[in-house]
Amino acid sequence: MEKKKPKKVFVQGAISPEKIATSIAHHQVKTNIGAHDIFLGQVRADEIDGKMVKAIDYSAYEEMAENKFHEIRESAFEKYDLTCMHIYHSLGEVKAGEICLFVFTSSKHRKMAMDACRYLVEEIKAQVPVFGKEIFEDESHQWKVNS
Repeated sequence: MEKKKPKKVFVQGAISPEKIATSIAHHQVKTNIGAHDIFLGQVRADEIDGKMVKAIDYSAYEEMAENKFHEIRESAFEKYDLTCMHIYHSLGEVKAGEICLFVFTSSKHRKMAMDACRYLVEEIKAQVPVFGKEIFEDESHQWKVNS
């Protein structure tokens, strides 16, 4: 069996609503799909120690992270009967209110699409070496702690 090449996951800056809409629109021709599930991770304007987060600056060990995304992607295809899957994650600065993670799963039936999407998001958050530096309105910053 031919080894699949890892797909590019990272995009510079925020993931635009147009990219999300275009991705969804391209699936209308795939008439074997009966369900999609989508997760959109959005940067929150959290208040931490009296300061507001205005953005998160994402960085990663890109090659290592792309390989980990690939492993998670392949494990999802093994676990769930999926027709299609897309994962995009931001690098660089993403402002509060903008999208930083887009996970899109498709299958014949909703349960598979929904279960796979949840699995992917949880595995990404737990395993992928992506780091976020919270930037506050006063331009100070700190490394984000995932919850």
